[in-house]
Amino acid sequence: HSVVRNALFCLETAANQQENHVYTKALLAYAFALAGNREKRKALLDSLEKEAVRKDGSVHWQRPGKEPEADLPYYRSRAPSAEVEMSSYVLLAHLTSQPAPAQEELAFASLIAKWISSQQNPNGGFSSTQ
Repeated sequence: HSVVRNALFCLETAANQQENHVYTKALLAYAFALAGNREKRKALLDSLEKEAVRKDGSVHWQRPGKEPEADLPYYRSRAPSAEVEMSSYVLLAHLTSQPAPAQEELAFASLIAKWISSQQNPNGGFSSTQ
C-alpha cells in the first residue's frame, strides 16, 4: 500500500542520518523488524550493541550523558521509563525476525530480558506504561 511504502521510506531516511538517538535507533530497529527489512534491522541492532550497557550479566540501554548510579549495598534504583522502553524495543527487534532468531541472538535477548525483569517494581509492574 502506498501509505505504508511512504512511511517506510520516511523511516529509512531517518535511519540513514548520522546522529540518531539510542531511543530512535531502538524504535527503528523494531519497525524494520516488523516490516521484514533484515538489512536495516541488523545494521541498527549492530549499532545499538556498541552502545549497550553490560552489567551484572545483563544488557540494557540508557540515555547518553546519564549520571552514573550510586552503588549502594541495600538499595537498587529502578531505571527511568525511557530506558525500560528502549531496552524493550531492542528485545522485540531481536525476537521479531524472519526466519526465527538464531541461537546467539536468543542468548543476547535473554540478557536483555534479565535486565528488564530486574526493573519490575514490588507490585509486578514497571516504571513504563509501554
